[in-house]
Amino acid sequence: MSKTRIVFVHGMDGYGVAAWPAQHRLAGKYDCLFLKRTGFDAVEPPKPTDFAADARIVIDALGAGGHVVAHAQGAIAAMMAAVLRPDLVRSLVVVEPLLLSLTAELAATAAHSTQVANLQARSKELTDRQFLAEFNTLMAVTTAPNTEPLGRLATRARLQRPSTEAPLHIIPGVPTTVITGGWEPLYEEVAQYLDTTGARHIIHRSGHRPQDTAEGAALIEELIATAEAAAETGSAKTDRP
Repeated sequence: MSKTRIVFVHGMDGYGVAAWPAQHRLAGKYDCLFLKRTGFDAVEPPKPTDFAADARIVIDALGAGGHVVAHAQGAIAAMMAAVLRPDLVRSLVVVEPLLLSLTAELAATAAHSTQVANLQARSKELTDRQFLAEFNTLMAVTTAPNTEPLGRLATRARLQRPSTEAPLHIIPGVPTTVITGGWEPLYEEVAQYLDTTGARHIIHRSGHRPQDTAEGAALIEELIATAEAAAETGSAKTDRP
């Protein structure tokens, strides 16, 4: 019997396996794929954000179907994939999701968007180190998982499109859980919005990367197991004559 697939979609602080240090052990039980979004590569030059291409990467990784776990900016590709192919997504877990096109008119998102626009407007005036420092602060990026040269990181950061430009829609029929760290109004605003659309919101007070803690990792594993059991039950009922 084949293992259940889980697709992990990173944010800005690392990519591939390095972005999910506490989720490695799940590979013993699940078929885990740790993705690299467009422009995130150790060899190829950084590229501008491509929301549609990132969604396709997620869809292709799902194969015959599975669960999707995404962090920060990675939640955009995850949600777009779920909208395009809800039949493939058994459940969606988004951690501190930067789904700002859904909340563009709300206070915290509007303030954040203004700060991002101001930074981009001053981009040419700043050194790589200066730009990256401000960008990482705005995006709550930790550089710990990423050991790439500073210039490469800054180039990639400069090429990021604002999250408010992502063509997002609410996901019909996909069980969705939002995990936030309870520390930043921006992410709580997004989570509260998703809660009004039927998503489950869980606050795990551990900063911007709750998935790195033992408790956060256990929570994600529990959510996947519960969703998988529900999916199997539903499939069994459908198969009955």
